[in-house]
Amino acid sequence: MDASSEDRSRADREARQDGEGPVGAQYAAGGAWVITARGDLDMTSLPPLDDALASASAEHSRVVLDVSGVTFGDSAFLNLLLRVHQKADLRVAKPQPQLRRLLEITGADKVLDVRHDLDAVPRP
Repeated sequence: MDASSEDRSRADREARQDGEGPVGAQYAAGGAWVITARGDLDMTSLPPLDDALASASAEHSRVVLDVSGVTFGDSAFLNLLLRVHQKADLRVAKPQPQLRRLLEITGADKVLDVRHDLDAVPRP
């Protein structure tokens, strides 16, 4: 088995898929742990994503958060991103217009590694 096949096999074993809620697929790829987030992210809906990001940042030096499915994010979500950024190399990928505006208005786009395309999200 070559290194590439071994990486894919490990990624398949480590991948997780939650049914509903703010956390979608999670998988290892390209030396990072990738988490997809979705829906409205506010103080009441954040705990599962907070748990996923805390776990990922404790176990992986690079975490990629695919936010292409996020329809709303508030200050609690922004605070979560900034906390994770302090613990790991966090990449925020593909923010939609509302989230992009939040990041720009607050200046968080100058602190966080924000990528505007899905090329920043490694695939398994």
